[in-house]
Amino acid sequence: MAMEIFTVGRGQEGYPERLMPFADMPSRLFVRGALPADEQKTAAIVGARMCTAYGKSQAAFFAQVLAANGVAVISGLACGIDAAAHEGALRGKGKTFAVLGCGVDICYPKQNYPLMRRMLENGGGVLSEFPPGAEPLPWHFPIRNRVISALADVVLVIEAKEKSGSLITADYALEQGKTVFALPGRTTDATSRGCNRLIAQGAEIAISPETILEELGVKKAGTKRAAPRPRYGKEAEMVLKTLAAEPQNLAQLAGSTGIPLQELTGILLALEIDGVIAENPPGMYMALS
Repeated sequence: MAMEIFTVGRGQEGYPERLMPFADMPSRLFVRGALPADEQKTAAIVGARMCTAYGKSQAAFFAQVLAANGVAVISGLACGIDAAAHEGALRGKGKTFAVLGCGVDICYPKQNYPLMRRMLENGGGVLSEFPPGAEPLPWHFPIRNRVISALADVVLVIEAKEKSGSLITADYALEQGKTVFALPGRTTDATSRGCNRLIAQGAEIAISPETILEELGVKKAGTKRAAPRPRYGKEAEMVLKTLAAEPQNLAQLAGSTGIPLQELTGILLALEIDGVIAENPPGMYMALS
């Protein structure tokens, strides 16, 4: 993936218009690929790294519908909700962008490199205020969150604990005058407590992707009759059924299905090519349809 890094300074042509109203935005950005177009609607989808299968599926679902309707999806390329959101946007044939807490020549975490490559190949981009070579230091991530929210017209928090970086993003968004949506969850789930608190404090409830499209003033595209899903063999259907219940890694799938590892890897590759499953790092496979 050879793609040149370029810089754009505040006030220069190409610097995102959405960042201009805020004095605390970076004086320059380092970019690989593209930046979100000023005229394109954008939505940030953020959440927990250690999330539930439900959270991953909802992040991918919301992102897929938004992207399919021309909305660019912004996130941070972390494991969990971020990766699922980027995956969903790609599934929706849309553009997705990541704001990094390190240099754009570094993929953090490393296992998301294939995902980053596909983002760039599909017209998206990665950007950072930190120069090439900058390591992913812990303090970088809270401050980069202000850029994620500023680039977005709306912010959606999928899952978050009570002390979560995603809540920092939500706070920045509110300070910037952006609408914040949160996905409600069970009160007993630690990963839902942050979202439930946001809703209690006045955040919009993310009932469906359509509620976000309505907030953005985007009319949902007419739905076309879906192409019939390809017919698969018994083993592949077993894999799909297993992943529809919950994401699993390779070892778990082998145990659940009884399919030998060598055969299983071939099945997974075929299903990924068909776009019915995705590998959501670290090594977790999830059903997309």
